[in-house]
Amino acid sequence: MSSRFLPAFLLILCSSAFAQSDSIQRKFSFGAYGELYYSYDFSRPSHREKPAFIYNHKRHHEVNANLLLLQSSFNDTNVRARLGLMTGNYSSYNLSHEPAWARHLYEAQAGIRLSKKQNLWLDAGIMPSHIGFESAISADCPTLTRSMMADNSPYYETGARLSYTSANDKLYLSAWYLNGWQRIRWSADKTTPGLGWQLTYRPSAKMLFNCSGFLGSDRPDSLHAIRQYHNLYLQYLSPGQFSIMAGIDIGRDKDKSGTYGLWYAPIIIVRKELGKKSAMAYRCEYYDDRNQIMVETNTAHGFRTWGMSANFDHNITDNLTWRVEGKWLHSKDRIFADNSASNFSVTTNLTFRW
Repeated sequence: MSSRFLPAFLLILCSSAFAQSDSIQRKFSFGAYGELYYSYDFSRPSHREKPAFIYNHKRHHEVNANLLLLQSSFNDTNVRARLGLMTGNYSSYNLSHEPAWARHLYEAQAGIRLSKKQNLWLDAGIMPSHIGFESAISADCPTLTRSMMADNSPYYETGARLSYTSANDKLYLSAWYLNGWQRIRWSADKTTPGLGWQLTYRPSAKMLFNCSGFLGSDRPDSLHAIRQYHNLYLQYLSPGQFSIMAGIDIGRDKDKSGTYGLWYAPIIIVRKELGKKSAMAYRCEYYDDRNQIMVETNTAHGFRTWGMSANFDHNITDNLTWRVEGKWLHSKDRIFADNSASNFSVTTNLTFRW
């Protein structure tokens, strides 16, 4: 089914279901999420936009909305569907290459269960990415802003997913057929499909291991370039609500000269809850793309950048959270707006959901 017709399909499904019975209506759920933020970049970019490799909390020195989202879902024993409509900086910058009709679709998917005895599903549509542990929803992430790794890998994907979850919820497996790398609709010069896979294993309530991958293309078909991407991470959560996330992404693709090169991005995030309402998190990351495959700097050493951040969170109510974060970036070359190799920014936001 074309992704263009998925919202209409889901709307028809919702309408018919509501008309049938109260029991069907109880299988629907609705939610909303919003994130207002202010960020000050001490490089003071004249165009009020942070560097090109940043796609969230993008605006400098102004109050803005990073993401405003309305979601609905339908869950039955053998059928499920989800629809999310959005606006804000996230959609403006991450979906700028998509057709106008698609830029406000956070997700639009429907699925059927393939086995009565096994938790085996086939889903199709626009779905959150299977790569990485960060999403566009800041409240679901340990840090306020996204990592360089997350901002330069897919947040969403379009295609079909075959997934299996074990009876004890310890093992999750999925295989994907995709319209390319973070793409809703194929463009005229990029029609090579992508393949994806994911394995998540929880040996205990404290530990989680994930391995995800992508094989496909994000280059014009004429270049005959095949992208290989691997995402690995480990999460540990202690009884005292102390958590550690450590991971690395490794990719391979052609650069501007048509030669294959590698890029990689290790990361570690530590988070500690401070009582019932507050928490702190620290992030250390590095992104090495010296061949300028993902981030083009037009400098001698390419994109080789360290990042460190610290943030404080406070839950004002169950539905309202205030966060503040300081982030420092340091690159091998002078790539920032003030012709400096270093960049510091402070971001604060208010998130609400119900």
